[in-house]
Amino acid sequence: MSGGMRPAVVEQLGERIRAARQELELSVGALAERSDVSRRMLTQIELGQANPSVAILDRIAAGLGTTFAALMGVGADAPPDGVEIWSTDHGSWAVLLDAIDDGGVSVETWKWKLVGEDVYEGAPGGAAGRIMLHVIEGSLETEEGAPWRVIEAGGSHRSPAGGVRRYRARDGGVAVFLSVAVLPRARGEH
Repeated sequence: MSGGMRPAVVEQLGERIRAARQELELSVGALAERSDVSRRMLTQIELGQANPSVAILDRIAAGLGTTFAALMGVGADAPPDGVEIWSTDHGSWAVLLDAIDDGGVSVETWKWKLVGEDVYEGAPGGAAGRIMLHVIEGSLETEEGAPWRVIEAGGSHRSPAGGVRRYRARDGGVAVFLSVAVLPRARGEH
């Protein structure tokens, strides 16, 4: 089972995307071209009518010359508990704790909890960065184009850049883990 972003987060993102687009004096069509996201999807996101993946939002952010974390308002002035970005009806969630943009790199720190049969799938198409995982509780299974890999509590793993990533708790249990995403950003990249 996959979840989605909370409706309040979707609405807030839509408003921030529209404001950023208008500040840059971009039409929906121009941003669609810059971000490789359809006009229809952009319009639905701005109106809070779509529940886009983080990968799509990352492309939109790049088209605006910023990052997903910056669109979310996460950074130096972020609340200490982070911003819950993804959740399911079964109690799984992902919280963006903090982010730093420094030159050509964006670094995001996330805390995750996966419960039961919930699976998070990060689609390709966003920034093709590396991800480091550290399991705090339970056992995490991760798939990155190869057979599922198990990471036990206290263990860590580095994921290669690019491709689809899937995470789930082992044997339908509970897994709590941290992830740090290191995302390349070319200056002026659109």
